[in-house]
Amino acid sequence: MEIRTGLPKPWRGPGRHAVLAMGLALAMPVAALAAQQTISMVVAASPGTGVDILARAISQQLAMRSGIAAVVDNRPGASGNIGADHVARSKPDGSTLLVAATTFATNAAVNHALPYDPIKDFAPVALLGTGTLCLAVPASFPANTLADFIAKAKAEPGKINYASPGNGTPQHLAMELFKQEAGIDLFHVPFKGTGGAINDLSGGHVSAMIVPLHTVMSLVKGGKLKILAVMSGERVPSLPKVPTFRELGYDQVQVDVWYGLLAPAGTPAAVIDRLNGEVNEALKNPEVIAGLAKQGIEPQGGTPGRMANVLAAEIKRWPPVVRAAQIKAD
Repeated sequence: MEIRTGLPKPWRGPGRHAVLAMGLALAMPVAALAAQQTISMVVAASPGTGVDILARAISQQLAMRSGIAAVVDNRPGASGNIGADHVARSKPDGSTLLVAATTFATNAAVNHALPYDPIKDFAPVALLGTGTLCLAVPASFPANTLADFIAKAKAEPGKINYASPGNGTPQHLAMELFKQEAGIDLFHVPFKGTGGAINDLSGGHVSAMIVPLHTVMSLVKGGKLKILAVMSGERVPSLPKVPTFRELGYDQVQVDVWYGLLAPAGTPAAVIDRLNGEVNEALKNPEVIAGLAKQGIEPQGGTPGRMANVLAAEIKRWPPVVRAAQIKAD
């Protein structure tokens, strides 16, 4: 990250000293960021997960571009709340950042006793990427379209079960949103992680699951699973014949897996803007793009305001779903 602390050519008109003082004030936070030498990118998940891989790709690019060591700090536990709380309490100087994921918003809807405020205690830096969710069923399931699935669910209320990686996870809430929009009753089977849930889904032990598309593509190609619809705004190029929920009439059922970079509240705007610029450049790197594609992540980027809007919308979106489904934190 090239840190420029020099001032522009001296202003020769009235108010020159005031302008110089303002320039110095704006430059100081950026200079402080350069002097830190290390940026800690906190990931509230275990190594090897999608958010961890994303964080490492970005941190490597930041280090290569700036010379500042960007270290990934994995702090899993309590559904991501341990890592988020650590960042919320960190010094607001750009040295400690949170690589947040969709669970950051769903946790706030399910858990009303968080040790931090997901809006007030964080400053958005950038939207890093998004991934596609889909409705998957075993190849043997007697439904080949979303309409077939809904018809069967209405004919047998409560008898079709569905898996999720756990109570209150984004996959759980996304399915509950679909249930509410379609007016159907399904039975929830929570697992302790994605792997076991997908194994039982492909084995036909559970009948359905909302799951990140890239995690089941090999099973789809192998004839183990069928994708009935995707939750993205548009059809996925790799599955052009699979419709979106929106085009089938379920306008509210557009749910993406998202990843964002957040700083502690109070971080100077100059530091936020500098980090945002560097992250946007990192997301354009062909190696980063290719690496993220393997994880089903599409790079995004944009202004801090874009991340702020996504976060605000997500925080607002899920509480009504949680209340209607009577979901409680484990």
